[in-house]
Amino acid sequence: MTDWTPYTARARDWFESLRDQICAAFETIEREAGSDATFEYTPWQRETADGSDGGGGTRGLMKGKVFEKVGVNVSTVRGEFAPEFATTIHGAAADKPSFTATGISLVAHMANPHVPAVHMNTRFLTTSRAWFGGGADLNPPIPYEEDTREFHAAMRQACDAHDPEYYPRFKQWADEYFFIPHRGVHRGVGGIFYDHLECAGEAEWESNFAFTRDVGKAFLSVFPQLVRRRMGMAFSPEEKLRQLEWRGRYAEFNLVYDRGTLFGLKTGGNIDAILMSLPPEAVWS
Repeated sequence: MTDWTPYTARARDWFESLRDQICAAFETIEREAGSDATFEYTPWQRETADGSDGGGGTRGLMKGKVFEKVGVNVSTVRGEFAPEFATTIHGAAADKPSFTATGISLVAHMANPHVPAVHMNTRFLTTSRAWFGGGADLNPPIPYEEDTREFHAAMRQACDAHDPEYYPRFKQWADEYFFIPHRGVHRGVGGIFYDHLECAGEAEWESNFAFTRDVGKAFLSVFPQLVRRRMGMAFSPEEKLRQLEWRGRYAEFNLVYDRGTLFGLKTGGNIDAILMSLPPEAVWS
């Protein structure tokens, strides 16, 4: 089997670089709005039962005038899955429980209900196999067709540069994944979602890594534009209530269905980092 350690390190370096670029862009928007909010970074280490090095990460959190709550986390962890959980993970099994995982995860909840919330995550995992996964999806309490169109166009451009079949395939995957069955509604207006983009060797790894980098770059190119377009709009108490009710649906999805939340909880991740996706305020009517 390929020694994926150098590849995991390269992926980690990119995720950390992307985090720095995104956080700088979001802090710039706060400056433009007259706020001095900045990200606070909290490092954490993963605890293991046998005391071995389980890796860790850094949770970045900002609460500002535009970004009511935004978290940008990067983690690189290693260890063994619990036997019953291992059987649910691609390439793992009760007798092959070892894994490594590195990735970036971002969720932004906005102060203005006209500004869409957003989620972005990309990752590289190894078990007996190695693969990339991730995506980005837009979650507006008050959807605007123009915003939806531009967000999807950015994701399509990132996909088309690598494979013309990626966008329709990954868009459909997002539509199916970001759905709340017990409510019968989608979490937002979609985007792309991909997983198990397998790497059998160096050539496939380089190709999939390039695509994953382009997803991150596409997010960074489009989302700040959408924020600036909407952040100065006036809103009514009714529109704010609509946002808070929508956030309740978002919380339900993340706590009941989200794979990343389950993976983090099952692998001994940092609880605050795992649950940073939850909104700062929500209502259930």
